[in-house]
Amino acid sequence: MLSRVADNLYWLGRYLQRAENTARLINVNALLMLDLPRRVKLGWAPLIAIVGADDIFRTHYSEATEDNVVHFLATDTRYPGSISSSLLHAREILRTVRDTVPRDAWERLNDVYFYVQEHGETGVASAQRQAFLGEVITGALLLDGVLISSMSHDVGYQFLRIGSYLEQADMTTRILDVRSIDVGREQSGADLSPFENIVWMSVLRSLTAYQMYRRHMRTRVSGASVLRFLLQNRQFPRSVMFCLSSIASTLPLLPDNRKIERAIERTRALVRDANIDALVKAEGGVPRLMDEIQIGLGELHTALSDAYFQMA
Repeated sequence: MLSRVADNLYWLGRYLQRAENTARLINVNALLMLDLPRRVKLGWAPLIAIVGADDIFRTHYSEATEDNVVHFLATDTRYPGSISSSLLHAREILRTVRDTVPRDAWERLNDVYFYVQEHGETGVASAQRQAFLGEVITGALLLDGVLISSMSHDVGYQFLRIGSYLEQADMTTRILDVRSIDVGREQSGADLSPFENIVWMSVLRSLTAYQMYRRHMRTRVSGASVLRFLLQNRQFPRSVMFCLSSIASTLPLLPDNRKIERAIERTRALVRDANIDALVKAEGGVPRLMDEIQIGLGELHTALSDAYFQMA
């Protein structure tokens, strides 16, 4: 396979996953604001921290109000990771690789892309937001279903899934990082720790993980148990371990590369061997682990690029 096509399919997987995850983040944060007491103002700034866009956000907005953050993450094309930008990038990529994917995928992507273009500005208003974001999520899931069920599971498909899994692992660690810090911090003079379980429930919901968490963990929601489930569970598709193991399972179908294998194994070892109870008790323990995993994911991305995309 041409490295250019492999690169495009890899990024197609990342952009589609990013659009869906961003829509979920916005939706769940709005619900979290309703669940917390009025005196506890967690705010919307944590969403900017989760996506790692503080610098570009401050360039264009003076403060992290609800309207500013939602517009920035949903429809602001000046931010490359917004829903609108992600779908635009995915569409441009799919246009160039249309002969490698089912025709239905192009049609489904156009459906959600033009929906966002037509309804984006009105859809981010609080009254229409839930319905608008729901359409984005449904559209992304329909497109994912078309790709899984109708695309040949050849080398190109493997690059598509690698991109999707790497993007998901990245988002899961970002959410855990920022929310673990939020739980231990006072918000507007109010201690958030009494409402810790509400925050951790929102983490699960932002990853559509609450029902599966209840099924697997069979315990009340707590920081340690949520971290253990979202980091180390081998069966839940949005856990970091599942994503890394899924990427590893594609390697026998690709040209051998020890650098990629080592990057995956180092990062999997960080996740597998993490002492969650000790991390939760240690000050800054969870953010430090998330930073290490993020570095590992970055090294994996670089190894993939060096091995397969350099000629793109």
